[in-house]
Amino acid sequence: MARQKRSSQALEKARRRIAGMQSVIQAIDFGNGYTMTGYEEHIQDMHEKLMAYNRMLPMVDGAYNDMLMAERKLMDFSDHMLSGFGVRYGKDSSEYEMAGGRRKSERQKRTRRPADSADVA
Repeated sequence: MARQKRSSQALEKARRRIAGMQSVIQAIDFGNGYTMTGYEEHIQDMHEKLMAYNRMLPMVDGAYNDMLMAERKLMDFSDHMLSGFGVRYGKDSSEYEMAGGRRKSERQKRTRRPADSADVA
């Protein structure tokens, strides 16, 4: 499942806010770097970071899918390797157990509960 591209409410709010501020006055400086130009730069910086993030998502999804495929292949390969040990040494051997299998003689067989005979009248 592909990751959702992101938008930013803060970015949209800042764009609306600066448009309103510029309709009142084009350039203003409150001191300590709080200027209209500084505000525009912060908005542009956020926009660029958001766009970069959204461009990276398909690559991350691709890497994730590649990792899942490799994991499936590894699990399949592991099963084949364990089966090979079972064929070569037997499924009740200590070698099979050392390779990660469970000895056939140590497996617990499931038993079914008998049906209630009182209901069969």
